[in-house]
Amino acid sequence: MTRYEQIKTELRTSPKIWLVTGVAGFIGSNLLEHLLKLNQTVIGLDNFATGHQHNLDEVQGLVSAEHWANFKFIEGDIRNYQDCERALAHNVDYVLHQAALGSVPRSIADPITTNAANITGFLNMLQAAKEANVKSFTYAASSSTYGDHPALPKVEENIGNPLSPYAVTKYVNELYAGVYARTYGFKTIGLRYFNVFGQRQDPDGAYAAVIPKWTAAMIKGDDVYINGDGETSRDFCFIENTVQMNILAATAPDGAKDDVYNVAVGDRTTLNDLYVAIQNALKECDFDSTKEPIYRDFRAGDVRHSQADIKKAENKLGYSPEYPILKGISKAMPWYKVFLKA
Repeated sequence: MTRYEQIKTELRTSPKIWLVTGVAGFIGSNLLEHLLKLNQTVIGLDNFATGHQHNLDEVQGLVSAEHWANFKFIEGDIRNYQDCERALAHNVDYVLHQAALGSVPRSIADPITTNAANITGFLNMLQAAKEANVKSFTYAASSSTYGDHPALPKVEENIGNPLSPYAVTKYVNELYAGVYARTYGFKTIGLRYFNVFGQRQDPDGAYAAVIPKWTAAMIKGDDVYINGDGETSRDFCFIENTVQMNILAATAPDGAKDDVYNVAVGDRTTLNDLYVAIQNALKECDFDSTKEPIYRDFRAGDVRHSQADIKKAENKLGYSPEYPILKGISKAMPWYKVFLKA
């Protein structure tokens, strides 16, 4: 039995109370679904800046009425300290802090709002969680923290200069987490996400991630644009792997805390190969897209290649990713076909 299977068995037997910030978002709603199916009580906080009510509605349709009764939603903003206190006033055991404004381009266009959500909001939640004496605090960090460090694969201890305001905000999260461990003895775990994808990842909007954006375009027959020559590569991580890491981190022993961990599969895929993979997965759903991509300029703030070393997560947390990219894409495509009513 893997550590993840062991932890899930223990949680079913001894349910806990979880706070998921950003619960109406892509990652947050997937965490909500899995936790409710494990018989957990979940407090959810969201201001719907990037999350959606339809994500919560979908989760409600996927769990039993009994499980859904264990969910309490609070509409609030992490930039408001009182909202953070309100969310934690429920004897919360574990915090999974996902609320943030993602996207490198968004941060370049509007660094002030990104800073407010990702730094002020993070500090509010961190302080409120410390004051509430929660058992653990797990937060969404980012692979953007590696910046211009050239080495591959990315090892947690080696980072470079940040390449965007977004990267700065996520690095500051890690700095604050370290200070809280040293100053207050409040130890946390940061999860450096590498290009998470999967069901309920929003395909719409100017800052949509590449997989949902391309999938929607292919299904609708729209043009697909590749930034650069298509040989830029990423370590794409399916949402199920990300859920596993959050649960492992939340329940980790103290010796594994006050640290950051890569959340990925330890592989990398070029954008050109990704395009073909999505095409093939859509064919499995009886949808044939034959359009060729259109190449354009590289995007400001993007790193050329990204791949994670996941040994630390495997050794200290018992992480064992179940979904390589092709398996994850195959599982995600039927959802997009239904969501987009193809």
